[in-house]
Amino acid sequence: MKIVFATNNQHKLEEVRQILDTEIVVLSLEDIGCHEDIPETGTTLEENALQKADYVATKYGISCFADDTGLEVEALDGEPGIYSARYAAMDSNHLSHDSEANMAKLLFKLGENNNRRARFRTIIALVELKEDVCTRHFFQGIVNGEITRKRSGCEGFGYDPIFRPDGYDKTFAELGAEIKNKISHRARATQELAEYLTEHQS
Repeated sequence: MKIVFATNNQHKLEEVRQILDTEIVVLSLEDIGCHEDIPETGTTLEENALQKADYVATKYGISCFADDTGLEVEALDGEPGIYSARYAAMDSNHLSHDSEANMAKLLFKLGENNNRRARFRTIIALVELKEDVCTRHFFQGIVNGEITRKRSGCEGFGYDPIFRPDGYDKTFAELGAEIKNKISHRARATQELAEYLTEHQS
């Protein structure tokens, strides 16, 4: 079974490929020759994920799934949320997807606030094409934790160096890929996707 993951992010591809059944071949956007800048104009994680998956499935005629992830910080009323990847770029000249700038902005806004509670939430939207029938499904993964006061660890990506999941005394960036891929928000959403795909393979 072949399916497209609407991303060219190698970190995400590696995580997902490690989790999914080996009989499911996960293609990237580059693999199918999709080089367009797919729009993300939704106001929720669900809308953004579905927009990407719909775009690829409709244009390329192949089943596709896409994810959108947000880091939601309690003391900041859920920020950065859907703007997590481009948080720093919203009010400065920083490039979009600048992880260092995003972390710096978040830590600055939190300041000395003792409420460091946060959660990562991933939504995966699957647009499945079978015999000219199109169906849509959503899968969700959540991991709760807290924002640390400084960066720790050098593995992972995004906000991993400042997010410490509940039940652990290390950040995602310190825990390493093996542990993170078992407990992370994306791992949990992908596991739900994997179970669905395995049950419905044709």
